[in-house]
Amino acid sequence: MEQEHLQKILVGDIVADDFRTSTVFKSVGIDFCCGGKQSLADACSEKGLDVDKLEVDLQNIMNKPATPGTNFKEWEPGFLCDYIVNTHHKFVSKKMPELVFYTDKIGTVHGDHHPELVEVASLFAQINTELLQHLKNEEEVFFPAIKEAAAIGSEKAKTTIQSEIKRLSIEHDFAGGAMDTINKITSGYKLPADACNTYRVTFQLLEQFEDDLHIHVHLENNILFAKALELAK
Repeated sequence: MEQEHLQKILVGDIVADDFRTSTVFKSVGIDFCCGGKQSLADACSEKGLDVDKLEVDLQNIMNKPATPGTNFKEWEPGFLCDYIVNTHHKFVSKKMPELVFYTDKIGTVHGDHHPELVEVASLFAQINTELLQHLKNEEEVFFPAIKEAAAIGSEKAKTTIQSEIKRLSIEHDFAGGAMDTINKITSGYKLPADACNTYRVTFQLLEQFEDDLHIHVHLENNILFAKALELAK
């Protein structure tokens, strides 16, 4: 990736080409999954960041030797589907019940002094409802269609891919937007002086969940969907 053109490249494409750059974007609060469809220059302008400095940071990462096997763009779409299920879907399925319980608990206990926690609990309850159905649809409809299109190129599978991507993209925007709101109203999961142990655990889990969701959505929005659309031609 040539340096003089980096500022014009979409954030999602930069991360898709070298996933290590995601650490740079996270450190400055640039969304590389749902917000990955804007150029580096536009993303920096929106955040009030020095694009030249960020470009240097990105190039420093990209110039280091890559670890073999971590280039998701090189993976076959069916294998990428399996990886997403076994890594990210399992993480969501395991952590979701805990977070529904904990966000509701701290909202009930601390909501009078920290009313934002009531909103956090409400938003996460919505994420729980939407995301579990989303994962089910991916595993039972979208991912099998990708594998069928790759194996036999059936027209039914191609049609399914095209229609599912539109719907899944909207659902990604909802989940990503809801977690972004949670991040903002908690000031980046900043703990108040009166935070109890449950409060601390909840914020740790929320931050872990958001980090995983960003990677999860990035792999689909910026890599898998493009591969699937190629199969659907």
